[in-house]
Amino acid sequence: MIQDLRLQQLTLWIKETWPEATLSVASADASFRRYFRIHYQDKTMIAMDAPPDKEDSRPFIDITQRLLNAGVHVPDIFKQSLDQGFLVLSDLGSTPYLDQLNEESADALYADAIDALIKIQQANSTDLPVYNADLLQTEMRLMPDWFLNTHLQLTLTEKQQQIVSNTFDALTTAVLEQPQAFVHRDYHSRNLMFSAKRNPGIIDYQDAVLGAISYDLVSLLRDCYIAWPNNKVEQWALAYRDQAVNAHIIDAVDDATFIRWFDLMGLQRHIKVLGIFARLYHRDGKENYLNDLPLTLEYVMQVGKKYPETEALISLFKQFDIAKKI
Repeated sequence: MIQDLRLQQLTLWIKETWPEATLSVASADASFRRYFRIHYQDKTMIAMDAPPDKEDSRPFIDITQRLLNAGVHVPDIFKQSLDQGFLVLSDLGSTPYLDQLNEESADALYADAIDALIKIQQANSTDLPVYNADLLQTEMRLMPDWFLNTHLQLTLTEKQQQIVSNTFDALTTAVLEQPQAFVHRDYHSRNLMFSAKRNPGIIDYQDAVLGAISYDLVSLLRDCYIAWPNNKVEQWALAYRDQAVNAHIIDAVDDATFIRWFDLMGLQRHIKVLGIFARLYHRDGKENYLNDLPLTLEYVMQVGKKYPETEALISLFKQFDIAKKI
């Protein structure tokens, strides 16, 4: 009933500017935000409903302007009401990368996405929240809390808890050693919109931080919604590395060092995502995310066995036979 009331309020607010506008559902995301497509004459726009008691829209507006200033293809903001938590944005379309990616299209689409990522990393990062040790650790703690304990109903011994803790400490240290840049923080195939001009359009960037150079790259190339052969992933990752060096975003770095950065950052992210997907199901009732647990776990198992920092955690997961329990 509350949501219906908000939709009524949003509709009235939009009609103040566009009297003949009609609304249809566009999407919802993993937060409390909802999106509606505004139809007005022969044009469409996007309305964001972000209840102000649950979502602060100021970071979205701030980050939008930073990215626009950097030449990144993000929505323009046509109208806003922070008090009500309403925004009207330009429409970047309804075709996510996920719907377009295949073996024939992947090279070109990822080339465009990497070009856009280079622009993002050159955006103004002044006073962004810092992706520091506390945040990295808090994110990873979601995995034992929500994935192991709540979802799989596993209780860890003190020794097993220490393995988890030691792994998190090692990953945190490894991630913080990387060069830092502007981080979108959710740069993957559902947040990149296929666009005939200035491909891709980019959404869902309001949680941007100053963090490790490889975070968005691993979000893109080891996407939790689509997988590619590892040799292709490394080829694309090193192509990004070359562009980042040429753009003076990072200093020259050898292949092995860069892939290590990429892999260890991905392990931090995918460990976190195991917890997030479990929480979205158990706390928020969003059961579709359970379908994405197997690929996320596969990344952790395959990449984790390569590095001494994560070998013990992988052995623990094998001991629990987790792959068969999800």
